[in-house]
Amino acid sequence: MFIISRQRFVSIASGARTVRGYATFASGDYVPAVLHLKGGQSFAGRSFGAPKSVFGETVFSTSITSYTESMTDPSYRHQILVFTTPMIGNYGVPKNTAPKDHHDVGVVLEASGIQCAGVVVADVAEQYSHHSAVESLAAWCQRHGVPAITGVDTRAVTRLLRDQGTTLGRLAIGQDAVGPAPEETEYWDPSADNLVAQVSTTKPYQLNPSGDVKIAVLDFGAKANILRALVRRNAAVTVFPWNYDFNKVRDQYDGLFLTNGPGAPTHCMEAAQILRKTMDEWDKPIFGICMGHQIIGIAAGLEAYRMTFGNRGHNQPVLALASSGSITAGRVYVTSQNHQYALTLQDPFPHGWEPFFINCNDSSVEGIKSTIESGKKIWGVQFHPESAGGPLDTIEMFTDFVDECRAIKARSTQSPMLDTRPLEPDAMIS
Repeated sequence: MFIISRQRFVSIASGARTVRGYATFASGDYVPAVLHLKGGQSFAGRSFGAPKSVFGETVFSTSITSYTESMTDPSYRHQILVFTTPMIGNYGVPKNTAPKDHHDVGVVLEASGIQCAGVVVADVAEQYSHHSAVESLAAWCQRHGVPAITGVDTRAVTRLLRDQGTTLGRLAIGQDAVGPAPEETEYWDPSADNLVAQVSTTKPYQLNPSGDVKIAVLDFGAKANILRALVRRNAAVTVFPWNYDFNKVRDQYDGLFLTNGPGAPTHCMEAAQILRKTMDEWDKPIFGICMGHQIIGIAAGLEAYRMTFGNRGHNQPVLALASSGSITAGRVYVTSQNHQYALTLQDPFPHGWEPFFINCNDSSVEGIKSTIESGKKIWGVQFHPESAGGPLDTIEMFTDFVDECRAIKARSTQSPMLDTRPLEPDAMIS
């Protein structure tokens, strides 16, 4: 059972009640809500989002800021997102529209709408303050049909998820919160579905068509800031569906970019097979982030596996094992991450490839690159150099990539120099 009052809420975790006080309180009716985990734990609180219940994969993020960017990240598709930061919503939600030009890509956040299935916070701020805010977090969730719960001991949830790994869950709202927890067989696992196909564009489209270097983007669930980082470096970007056969048009482009995306990379084997042909036959730069990094690895001959916990947050340290462009071997970079899967670290690595980064916390593979001897220009990183939010330690990797595309374009368009020297006597035809 759970108790809901204006002054306190009681959470049920492993049979023990945890009473939590609040700094902020909502106006209006108190609608009960409960987060049920498949492991058998339930956490009670108050609903502040849409009045509907959802199933999903329960994950936590240690991000201190940028809750709006996290919630609109397509990589959180069908996930119940638990924020470890105690208060969420204090700076509201901005108007999510922007121009489409050489500086912006149509939205301010990472997508046009909320991508996560639900939100779990310790304390939601009903009053917000920011010069660009137009609505509260509660109003935003309600408008997009996303359930949310406040009054949860997110520290206890986080410890459970750290002990047992990412866990399936249900966010029960209203009358559903009064009923019993779901049976184990009722929990739905979103990773069984091809989530990339749900969030990828279905038709190609262009951004900044007047840019001076043409880059094709395979969209596995692209964050807007990835596209923004490319157009702000004056790239003419064409975004293709995740399984588009790039080899049909590859000669029209100066580089290929593979984006982030949700779910398991095993659902994207079609893209990996297409990419393998591209890497074998095409000598222009290729860069992949997150899911794109995993697809590059699979195409190169590595295997991907599901991590117990995954890495989500803005403070993941990675060690550079090789130097390339703005990256210096031996240096530790602080990165933004959001992934459940990783590439297997194996010895020896596939021929023509080498590890690029490794995670300082769990030693998972954080990047791979083609070797100098291979003659290729291919990089993949598990983290997000573009952040939004998070540290910008590795943002110049976008500059490295675009500059390399620009340099190869310049070399390929140079006319061969004509030799105007007179022929030697023995070379003349009599």
